[in-house]
Amino acid sequence: MEKKTIREFQEFPEGRFTKRLLFKEEGHVIFLLNFGPGQQLPTHKHPGADVYILQLEGEGAVTVNGTESALGSGEVVRVTGDEEFSYTSGGNGNSTLYVTLINIPAPNYAENIG
Repeated sequence: MEKKTIREFQEFPEGRFTKRLLFKEEGHVIFLLNFGPGQQLPTHKHPGADVYILQLEGEGAVTVNGTESALGSGEVVRVTGDEEFSYTSGGNGNSTLYVTLINIPAPNYAENIG
C-alpha cells in the first residue's frame, strides 16, 4: 500500500497552475492540477488515452470539443483521446482537479509542471 495526503500536493504559485504527480505506473498516471482564480489549462488532446477529471475542490468550467460545461466540487468527467479539452478555474478562489490518465500517450504527460 502507498498512502499520500492531497494537501501536500496542492501548490498555488502566483500566475501559473501546477501539476503534481501522485502515482505513476506503467501505462497510467494520477495527478493533481492546481489553479488559482481564473487560470487556464490550454486546449489539448491525449491521443489514445482516457482522462477522468474530478473537481476535487473549487469550481471551474471544462470545455470539450468547443462545448463548455460548469464543473463543481465533487463532479467528474471522462474525456476520450480524440476529444479536445481545456479547463478554466472559477474566479472566486483556488481549484484542484484530481486527474487519472489511462494509456499515457507520451512520457511528458507523466511529469510535474510548474
